Amino acid sequence: MRPIDRRTVLKGLGATLALPWLDAMGTATSWAAPASGGTPAPNRLAFLYVPNGKNMADWTPKTEGALGELPHILKPLESLKSDFSILSGLTADKARANGDGGGDHARALAAFLTGCQARKTDGVDIRAGVSVDQVAAARVGDKTRLPSLEIGGEAGAMAGNCDSGYSCLYSSTMSWRSATQPLPKEVNPKLVFERLFGSGGDAERAKRDAKRKSVLDFVREDTADLKGKLGANDQRKLDEYFSSVRDVEQRIQKAEKLPPIKTPDYKAPAGLPASFEEHLHILCDLMVLAFQADVTRVTTFVFTNEGSNKPYPFIGVPDGHHDLSHHGNDAKKKEKIRDINTFHVKQLAYLLTKLKGVKEGDGTLLDHCMIAYGSANSDGNAHNHDDLPILLAGQGCGTIKQGRHIKYAKET
Repeated sequence: MRPIDRRTVLKGLGATLALPWLDAMGTATSWAAPASGGTPAPNRLAFLYVPNGKNMADWTPKTEGALGELPHILKPLESLKSDFSILSGLTADKARANGDGGGDHARALAAFLTGCQARKTDGVDIRAGVSVDQVAAARVGDKTRLPSLEIGGEAGAMAGNCDSGYSCLYSSTMSWRSATQPLPKEVNPKLVFERLFGSGGDAERAKRDAKRKSVLDFVREDTADLKGKLGANDQRKLDEYFSSVRDVEQRIQKAEKLPPIKTPDYKAPAGLPASFEEHLHILCDLMVLAFQADVTRVTTFVFTNEGSNKPYPFIGVPDGHHDLSHHGNDAKKKEKIRDINTFHVKQLAYLLTKLKGVKEGDGTLLDHCMIAYGSANSDGNAHNHDDLPILLAGQGCGTIKQGRHIKYAKET
């Protein structure tokens, strides 16, 4: 039987659903196409950002080389020790003042992927540089429905003064298509889902919403035709994938109906999940689905904005994150920062576990990813931008040896 094209999508009433990797598309291998032919698994790239630095003493492994006992903040990743490495000693020089005075938070996020000094302005004359995710998107974006995907767990203003004379967009935007064109992130899971799997205009989306159907219902006819061409193993893969898609849809619908969490100085934006952890989990699931279906191969994910003062009462920390980051070496405040850092790493563990659970070719989806997680601030109290907390996960299709603590020379 003739192999199914890798770019095959299911369509119906403005909905478009890309397919996961199937045996019927030809032999897939983890690292490269074999000499006899076959299709190599694609490599995916993601950058995940957390703000305000870390409590570094509880982040940094004690020894260099193979990962041994993990420090407190990294404990949630214990079962994934062979799938990631810690990179110490890296510096974001352009997050420093370099003569521009205050504004470390704005500069940190703006410089994280661009390596450029952000222009100090709270007006429209913004300038940073092309971010590395967009360099990658320019190279591989034509192979997928979306060149890149930008998501986040906290909304942010795209204008106004948010940090010592820097525009708010610097503090909330990580991805830059050009030096003057930032790419805003989407924080509403429903809209992310529409972007990944829906097409057409507002009228078609309204029709689907009015009928309260799953996106799967709209591609049912195409699905029936396709299943007749698949073997038992592919049909199982397709059913598992469809179940994942439907699960995310149902969780989005359920999360929208939950009552808001009563927390001090914080009100969840309308239309978003009331639980912040559920919000991040849904976004993680959507990122996995996007990679699994090859809708995109490049993603940026800002957990919360740089300088965020979000409280975390659901883990026993009602204080604002940014306020706590200026701990002045107060032991109790540093312990709370450690708890926030650990919560963020738990979300990373959730994502990596999901990716590792998806079989693809002779490996897993995580094997075919390169995922950088970290911050362009080190110790939030000092606003320093050297020896950054950086974690690299995934095998990169066999190009990365994991399970290590790598120390780079100072100021690398």
